[in-house]
Amino acid sequence: MQHRIIVLGAGYAGAVAAGRLAKRLRREDVAITLVNAEPDFVERVRMHQLAAGQTLKPRPFSAMFAGTGVELRIGKVTAVDAERRTVTVDGEELRYDTLVYALGSGWNAQGVPGTAEHAHELASRPGALRLRDRLARLDAGQPVVVVGGGLTGLEAATEIAEARPDLRVALAARGELGDWLSVKGRAHLWKVAARLGITVHEHTAVARVEADAVVTADGRTIPAAVTVWTAGFAVHPIAQGSGLEVTDTGRIVVDGTMRSVSHPQVYAVGDAAYAMGAGDKPLRMSCASGTPMAWQAADAIAARLTGGKLPNAPLRYFNQCVSLGRKEGLIQYVTADDRAVSAVLTGRLAAVYKELICKGAAWGIANPTLGMPTRRRPVTVRHPAGAAV
Repeated sequence: MQHRIIVLGAGYAGAVAAGRLAKRLRREDVAITLVNAEPDFVERVRMHQLAAGQTLKPRPFSAMFAGTGVELRIGKVTAVDAERRTVTVDGEELRYDTLVYALGSGWNAQGVPGTAEHAHELASRPGALRLRDRLARLDAGQPVVVVGGGLTGLEAATEIAEARPDLRVALAARGELGDWLSVKGRAHLWKVAARLGITVHEHTAVARVEADAVVTADGRTIPAAVTVWTAGFAVHPIAQGSGLEVTDTGRIVVDGTMRSVSHPQVYAVGDAAYAMGAGDKPLRMSCASGTPMAWQAADAIAARLTGGKLPNAPLRYFNQCVSLGRKEGLIQYVTADDRAVSAVLTGRLAAVYKELICKGAAWGIANPTLGMPTRRRPVTVRHPAGAAV
């Protein structure tokens, strides 16, 4: 009997987990299936670049996982039943012995009226492409408002302003601009915003989004031919109905090995998991969290199946990497529990650093089993119709 491992979701965390499992478990009695809705890897950390008109390199999973023994199942996950150990993909029920849940997160309208109807999102490739098409139709001088002062909002506002200097770009932040950064980090943000002509609205809560404006909680109206909503993310809702223990926001509660605290056959990684990091603080939703979580889960699964030693690597942070257009960047160094320290790296060197981080993450997924002799059989890809290609 083969031990059936199913990995749901092939974002950064899911793809890394599948590749690392393939490397750790080179056994004929283990079958690894990776389920994803799209046939190629989406570099989510580059969606602001895609929206600004740049072309991203295609990364098909059939090439990335060739020779690893991982079976790719292209389809949409509609249900997980943790009690019966099944997942439903395009109406077909699949059974697992071990499940890695990595369905990630999407945009969160935060219940603000008009957001779903009038705002654009950057949490997905379709959303980024729709925004790109809309920006391309804007005339010079028209206003674009980015709502949300977090990392995604900063990267979106600066990327759009750099690519389209003819537009009037504004950023609306609930608090102060970069209020989680060091003094030096905040000063650099203001410098870049000024150079790019970005208008910053601090302490601005958005009460309503209209077709041509953003209305704030204090009654102000900010004109917006295009509104880009980056104010937070929400996890995929499937976990809520799976029978797994989840938080009130739907994240799966896991232990230090990324194993579900309620169902030991299930592991969760990436944005979908609620895991504790340094200082007993929950890890934030980010690629910086998802990749080490995937390593931890894969190594723990391999150890439990082979009788090896469980991993105990601490999950911690080192820096926050922010691109501010193609020519500028900000590397904010942080403590293990993600608090800013005084040290920063800025300017062109920081932009190169961030680019290397992004390329390194994609390279790691494209080479999941580097150093492992490839298996002779080609990768199997199953599409919704069920045909293997």
